[in-house]
Amino acid sequence: MKKICLIFLLFILFYLGCSTVDNNQQPTTGLFELALITDGSAIDDNAFIRGAWEGLVQYGMRSHTSYKFYPSSGQSDDAFLSTIDTAVRNGAKVIVSPGFQFGVSVHYAQDRYPDVCFILIDSIPNNQDGTMYRTGTNALSILYAEDQAGFLAGYAAVKDGYRRLGFIGGMAVPSVIRFGYGFIQGVEYAAEQLGLAPGSVIIKYQYTGDFVASAKTQSLAASWYDNGTELIFACGGALGNSVMAAAERAGKKVIGVDVDQSNESPTVITSAMKNLQASVFSSVENFYSGRFPGGQAHVFSAANNGIGLPMDTSRFSKFSRADYNAIFRELVIGTIPRIVFLDDAGSPRILPLVITKVEEAM
Repeated sequence: MKKICLIFLLFILFYLGCSTVDNNQQPTTGLFELALITDGSAIDDNAFIRGAWEGLVQYGMRSHTSYKFYPSSGQSDDAFLSTIDTAVRNGAKVIVSPGFQFGVSVHYAQDRYPDVCFILIDSIPNNQDGTMYRTGTNALSILYAEDQAGFLAGYAAVKDGYRRLGFIGGMAVPSVIRFGYGFIQGVEYAAEQLGLAPGSVIIKYQYTGDFVASAKTQSLAASWYDNGTELIFACGGALGNSVMAAAERAGKKVIGVDVDQSNESPTVITSAMKNLQASVFSSVENFYSGRFPGGQAHVFSAANNGIGLPMDTSRFSKFSRADYNAIFRELVIGTIPRIVFLDDAGSPRILPLVITKVEEAM
């Protein structure tokens, strides 16, 4: 009987050391095989970081693999490397780094820790001056077709009847630019299909320079709403909360970003999503099954269900699921004539617009 009780006690201790209660708690004993590094941001940013974290948690809970998140103490490459060092000392076998800002730190960490798997989201490992891009065999870059997600959001907005639109992005980094330019082109494509006259649709367009909630961003959004803007695509993590607050006061609408943000505010009519949770989960699963595609960059797009709108929770009045399925299929098979393209320097560009007027404040 004592032997049975001892075995049972050991089982309970093992389970407590390798499982968790919810998305914001981690095991309190033992080492942590799965790690997510942030730039100091909280896990529950209700957007980009949260989506990546949920994928890590999902795998950890299903497999009883321990996990932990590590907010960096600073915004420098050295600070990020220090945080990675801490995760490795704590037993990390897989480290997920969500954000372009981790490109340099992962570039060096992949060589420093050849037995650790690195999953870098929204960037490719690169040196400090950006002259060398190299993904090691123990690293994987996850990229998304944000232009397609933005396109769907803009298309749906115009089809749903909105004509005075806005785009407030965080930092003008490639992923945010692609979201914004795709949004513009989706607006233009829908306007053409509806046969609208030139100048019928107006988009205010601006970057804030950061991804935080602030009185400044709320004031900017409020001024747009007060001057006739009906709907703002809030593209930049926590800054979306500021736009939502302004929309609630003005009785206007918001498009969320990265994950389904419908539960954040009744003003959110839809969200331009990256399938962050599934892409992180599958990448970690591939590592543990011996199928990790190291040395590669995986692009998640409409073709592999890597982006989309959450139609089950969207609050459209006219734009239907049938409408969504039709335009999504056009993205998959490539029949849409103008989506964001890269110029010779590799920068995203939009083709000339006929109907839509963009009022840009860089």
